[in-house]
Amino acid sequence: MRTRSVLCFVCVTVLAGMMCAGALRGALAYATPPSSGVPTAFQEPQQPIRVSVDLVNLFATVRDGKKRIVPNLEQADFRVLEDGVEQKITNFSRETSLPITMGLLMDTSGSIQNLLAAEQEAASRFLQQVMRPSDLAMVISFDTDVDLLADFTSDRGRLERAIERARINAPQSSVAVQGPFPTVARRSTAFYDAIYLACREKLSSEAGRKSVVILTDAADYGSKVRLEEALETAQRTDTVIHILLVHDPRFGSDWGAARKLAEETGGRVIEVQNEKDLKKAFDQISEELRTQYTLGYYSSNTARDGKFRKVKIEVTKPDMKVLARKGYYAPRN
Repeated sequence: MRTRSVLCFVCVTVLAGMMCAGALRGALAYATPPSSGVPTAFQEPQQPIRVSVDLVNLFATVRDGKKRIVPNLEQADFRVLEDGVEQKITNFSRETSLPITMGLLMDTSGSIQNLLAAEQEAASRFLQQVMRPSDLAMVISFDTDVDLLADFTSDRGRLERAIERARINAPQSSVAVQGPFPTVARRSTAFYDAIYLACREKLSSEAGRKSVVILTDAADYGSKVRLEEALETAQRTDTVIHILLVHDPRFGSDWGAARKLAEETGGRVIEVQNEKDLKKAFDQISEELRTQYTLGYYSSNTARDGKFRKVKIEVTKPDMKVLARKGYYAPRN
């Protein structure tokens, strides 16, 4: 696993094992230890994530009233509030080339089968657009299992081959039994587990801008972790979650969970109903990943209590909307 240092970034350390790149189903399969209800990629117990925060870094995207990206703001145009208290911005820059470490998470449960081919094509095109030589990406699929199809790499060809290997997993038990007394189909989609494992096992030891782009209907069935646990892991690892919400009227989707995960981490939810929507959504995410501001500050709250602190970024100019994470966890002594 390759780790890159970024000046004044929130440092995260975690005990994690190396995973084989390009592994097939089961490479990121998880087991549940008797003493815990959370998934782990390894048999041995995981150590808790340890966070040390001095300077808080925030990545922000700004759009105007017509939803256009605003790329030319100055430091004086921003205010940062932590738990309602204004903070002094000490670091400011416009980011168009800072390396990105990203995860592409693909829902391969039965509810996505009609859009899988379009997902694969659009995902490959997205990586071609957004990735630069200094970036890293991985590909994960999830359904009843969470599988690492390609570990972190800058090789787009390798990533595209991994995307092509994604297959719908619809086990026999998920199909309704026919007959005079049909049963309700049993579905299994480890959506929350996929986020938890991607952030904890893979992104936690990476530095810089980190994001996951997820193609899913956001409906979770059978995960070992709850929505709140998946969200907390993303927040503790400074990972932004973007969700392309695939909507199939036959199966439905969970707007509430998708919105919570995206908004709290500084990402977006974009509804996708067809191939045209999918391409447009990837274009929007690509644009936002490449046009961001970095704002850094030393918190006026020096307590090292491990508590979550709410953060709000405001732009002093009218009709501006800021997309940024809603807070962070303070360090604990």
